[in-house]
Amino acid sequence: MMAVPTCFIALLFAFVLFCTEVKALSSDYYDKTCPNAESTITKVVKNAMSNDKTVPAALLRMHFHDCFVRGCDASVLLNSTRSNKAEKDGPPNISLHAFYVIDVVKKQIEDLCPGVVSCADIVALAARDAVALSGGPTWEVPKGRKDGRVSKATETRQLPSPTFNMSQLQQNFAQRGLSLDDLVALSGGHTLGFSHCSSFQNRIHKFDKRHNVDPTLQASFAASLQNICPAHNKVRNAGATMDSTTTLFDNAYYKLLMNGKSLFTSDESLLTNSRTKRLVSKYASSQDDFFKAFTNSMIKMSSISGNGQEVRLDCRFVR
Repeated sequence: MMAVPTCFIALLFAFVLFCTEVKALSSDYYDKTCPNAESTITKVVKNAMSNDKTVPAALLRMHFHDCFVRGCDASVLLNSTRSNKAEKDGPPNISLHAFYVIDVVKKQIEDLCPGVVSCADIVALAARDAVALSGGPTWEVPKGRKDGRVSKATETRQLPSPTFNMSQLQQNFAQRGLSLDDLVALSGGHTLGFSHCSSFQNRIHKFDKRHNVDPTLQASFAASLQNICPAHNKVRNAGATMDSTTTLFDNAYYKLLMNGKSLFTSDESLLTNSRTKRLVSKYASSQDDFFKAFTNSMIKMSSISGNGQEVRLDCRFVR
């Protein structure tokens, strides 16, 4: 038998150890080092929600946008500098808000446990609380992420666009280890929040050479959107809520989607594939099934490993 060089074994061991460390997230990560971290986050999120009903959607979207660029490493929180335009200033992220909620959480946790809890974990936990406090499911968030030191606005091009078709969505999610099932479940996050006209303008004006309006849109719904968002809209914050129960986390999104009342091309795309269409129908019929699927897919998405190297003391700046 051929002898295996000692240096190769050492290298292999180092590689396995590195991979283990990268993926070593656990639900009890702060039990000894910062036992009150989660309750502190929940309290701050709850208080912010009482003052601003848009906070839950903002925190959930923030988490998605963080994980889809460089993994879940809180790179979305970093401020731009003179020499670098950061993710939060990239076109898809201009409308992200509620960063102050993360700032308040971080300050309180730093007072409790200095230099222990990462901003990336705070974002993941705040998103979970936003869902749960809006009537949705709760789940154990695996913790132990580290904060990244790189944030580039140009990389926000990697985010899935509201104008994506099924093949584009499938490829985008697959690149992050997420399946079609995850795509359908995570799209249910659109049950919270509001969208500006620019994200669905393509469906209600000059849709294609034969149709001014996307024919898959329910007629009266399309007309109401055109009324809110005319072709030459000049109202800066004009738009529509993502579903009929915009502050409640439920399965209304899927019911509306089945009835031709979704906002985005990417939403409607879920009905163009037999598997995803079947899941949309399933979740429209059973909120329990949606909640279970959403929980599993959120845990999977929030575990996309980033290149985090530190625990920031201020979430807006590297150490």
